[in-house]
Amino acid sequence: MSTVMDSRWYVVRTRPHAENKASAHLGRQGFDTYLPRYLKKRRHARRIETVQAVLFPCYLFVAIDRQTQRWRCISSTIGVSHLVCNGEEPAPVPDIVIAALREREDEGGLVRLPARHRFAAGEKVRLLDGAFADCIGLFEGMKDIERVSVLLDLLGRKVRVLLDADLVVAA
Repeated sequence: MSTVMDSRWYVVRTRPHAENKASAHLGRQGFDTYLPRYLKKRRHARRIETVQAVLFPCYLFVAIDRQTQRWRCISSTIGVSHLVCNGEEPAPVPDIVIAALREREDEGGLVRLPARHRFAAGEKVRLLDGAFADCIGLFEGMKDIERVSVLLDLLGRKVRVLLDADLVVAA
């Protein structure tokens, strides 16, 4: 879809899990939409899988040229809850916000999120799966972007265990 020349970006609130549907219907009406996504790890049936997920659940961006496009119809579009407004007027999103999101996209169009440490060293954590499921240990640190080091108290001594970062939660 081509962006209208004098358009600005606005935020649309969608119905739960209807971001794709809303984006498709807005596109059919001639609006340019932007629905940022990222890769998310999900646990399901004792498996960890990587899936695409919406970066801002229940929200998407829409480009509107308020001089030439009939923007009031957006709120009655299938999948849309409402256009985010300040009073009666749509609230514009600064162009730098959209540009910053697009700069972080990889070649597949997915937003890269920085790795962050979820726990402080020495914090108590609980293991979710595997041979040590439900054991409590001490978070030691991140070994790489996806693995953590945890100290477990086994048989009266501390044992270091390396685990997938998604298998550890706060105790």
